[in-house]
Amino acid sequence: MAHLKSKAKYKMLALSFGISAAILIFGIFIVDDLGSQRVFSRLLWPLTRLMLFIGVGLVAGQVIEASGWTKFLAALAGPFFRFGNLGNRCSAAFTTAFVSGVTANAMLLDFYKDDKISRRQLFLANFVNQLPAYFLHLPTTLFIVIPLTGRAGGLYFLITFLATLLRTSLFLVYGHFHPFFKKRDDSNKVKEASIPDKNKDKDLWENIRKKFPGRITHIATYVVPIYIFVFILNAMGLFTLARKWLAGYVVTTFMPMEALSVVILSFAAEFTSGFAAAGALLDAGVITTKQTVLALLIGNIVAFPIRALRHQLPRYIGIFSPKMGTQLLLMGQSFRVMSIVIVGVIYYYLG
Repeated sequence: MAHLKSKAKYKMLALSFGISAAILIFGIFIVDDLGSQRVFSRLLWPLTRLMLFIGVGLVAGQVIEASGWTKFLAALAGPFFRFGNLGNRCSAAFTTAFVSGVTANAMLLDFYKDDKISRRQLFLANFVNQLPAYFLHLPTTLFIVIPLTGRAGGLYFLITFLATLLRTSLFLVYGHFHPFFKKRDDSNKVKEASIPDKNKDKDLWENIRKKFPGRITHIATYVVPIYIFVFILNAMGLFTLARKWLAGYVVTTFMPMEALSVVILSFAAEFTSGFAAAGALLDAGVITTKQTVLALLIGNIVAFPIRALRHQLPRYIGIFSPKMGTQLLLMGQSFRVMSIVIVGVIYYYLG
């Protein structure tokens, strides 16, 4: 039975690669400047790097769970996760997410498949992991945005952080009071772990050898064609058109026209150039600090469907499954947008 399942997975992978090749060839023919150099530098190399990171994350997740380090990692955020009735394993994934979101998601999936956490716990833990994800990307963005936009950039980060903190707190409160999570006491019972025993190394690597090929094959089956499809859509300019249309609609409805270019440049072009444009307009006195902050927040919200489709959907579908991955992404991003709107409205009236 296992052999038949393995063969079916590899057949699906071959079919996936065939579809991926067809999409790429179609894209090369219809996009004028899609040469071999651009395909390699913008598609093949980033895709290879993504699959490498996912593979490392899968292995790391298995090593952490099988070697007994779960309890040590869980202790760092234990009180909060005990309050939220999410248990030590979700706490361990939360701590791991400060280093790698892929590894944290791989851990959650392993726990769920082994019936160590419930589906609801997986969803809630994934939403809570948006907090470490925020800090994971903060060092890179902070030192770019602050020099460009000054106080407005600082307020932007403060508002987005408060939004992250708000929804994380609400998630934990929900887990604390919801009857289902209260009944799931078995998830909190993690066997006492000690420093990994060298005698277990053989069993650990044997377990990785058995599970890893099937899992990475399943992930590649979905990630590769979706990633290539999204790349072709981007090369055709569809995402740029969508951003400009969304930005123009939102800004002309809710924001002064002077902020229109800030939002469009922020999310129709690359991340850095958008904040550079905001800083230039701010320094020139065209828009105020408050208008700049609100424009950046609106741009953040407007761009979330495009950003999620381009960067997150292939990973989520690959690691989890098409249905679960899409549900996690849509629900998580919806909660993120709602929290930013709430904190942004408060800033608008009180700032």
